[in-house]
Amino acid sequence: MHDIRLIRENPEEFDAKMELRKLSNISSQILTLDEIRRTKIRAAEKALAERNNASKKIGEAKANDNESEFNELRSIISEKKIEISLLEDEAKKQDKLLTEYLMQLPNSPMSDVPVGDSEKDNIEINQWGEKPEFEFKAKEHFELSATIKTMDFETARNLSGSRFVILTGSLARLHRALAQFMLDTHVEKHELTEMNTPVLVRDEAMIGTGQLPKFTDDSYQTTDGRWLIPTSEVTLTNTVANKIMKEEDLPIRMTAHSLCFRSEAGSAGRDTSGMLRQHQFEKVEMVSIVHPKQSIDELDRMTKCAETILESLHLPYRTVVLCTGDMGASARRTHDIEVWLPGQNKYREISSCSTCGDFQARRMNARFKPIQSKKLEFVHTLNGSGLAVGRCLIAVLENGQLIDGSVKLPDVLMPYLGGKSKLNSNGDLE
Repeated sequence: MHDIRLIRENPEEFDAKMELRKLSNISSQILTLDEIRRTKIRAAEKALAERNNASKKIGEAKANDNESEFNELRSIISEKKIEISLLEDEAKKQDKLLTEYLMQLPNSPMSDVPVGDSEKDNIEINQWGEKPEFEFKAKEHFELSATIKTMDFETARNLSGSRFVILTGSLARLHRALAQFMLDTHVEKHELTEMNTPVLVRDEAMIGTGQLPKFTDDSYQTTDGRWLIPTSEVTLTNTVANKIMKEEDLPIRMTAHSLCFRSEAGSAGRDTSGMLRQHQFEKVEMVSIVHPKQSIDELDRMTKCAETILESLHLPYRTVVLCTGDMGASARRTHDIEVWLPGQNKYREISSCSTCGDFQARRMNARFKPIQSKKLEFVHTLNGSGLAVGRCLIAVLENGQLIDGSVKLPDVLMPYLGGKSKLNSNGDLE
């Protein structure tokens, strides 16, 4: 959420940043609501001062046995009490309207974020690995002989509808191995703290990270009003909600492997083949809570953590900075990592690492006490995929495919697969 004081001080700058998000003349609406709220507050404060003044005088009137003045002052006190209550209620209503309005707005992009309308305007900042060359036409993950028996979309569709899959046998083990490898790497090499968090959360948690109120259609809500998390960013980030941390305890770096649930609203007809875009999937998430001065360096560090996973698996990728029109609502700057998929002959997103500045922290009221100051400050929050497990499985299958439909697996996964390094054409590990 935005700082109303900064909008008051420089509405033109705020409008310019919102223009990059395709929103026009936002500050005038905000400042109108703010001024009404402040007018009510000032009026309530004035009425309170008048009541207090009358309260001081009423004792003197009683002591002097001045009945008419006493009754007049008592009437003023009674009237001011009602006036104050009404003004405070009106101020609260205006404050709620202002907060709800601010909650709907996206974050302000950083000054160095490329301006653009779509993914075509994103800027590549890194590329790694050589794309595999095959002596045959590359297949997509669901076309391989190694996966035909172990990747079941039909049974999943009968159970749950479209965009679900059942993995069995060796493929399920490979999927699990990838998640375990990611977690171990982040904990042992990148020094993130492993967490295991709920997949059901209250409204407040979704509001804190920005999924609500604007993006209700993108998530699933249960009959008791809770939400299935679209990513464990929600739970990890909200572990610091309404807390005051010590500066010396920052940064806080966390990781979690969880189920994720997304309704994929608005994506009808996109990526319907295979398991690229599912309603239920698994992801290893990274979240950092940092001092504001660490925010940019932490984004680079988090991006490298995700890139390291792909390099260890020998999967070619590129990293891009998202333009203003392609960036998520809570982000100030985002690095997308796109893995090469030979079956599609294109790069596809496998990780998105973002710094949100104090945008989420203000919504969650997450602050820290600086060493050199008594004034509390909001922390900065960052999140990133490290990585999407299903998409990583797709990349391993497609990049390691052999002419007979079998798959050569990355060597780093052998300890997780009982020393096996290949999925044969029947889908068995060997």
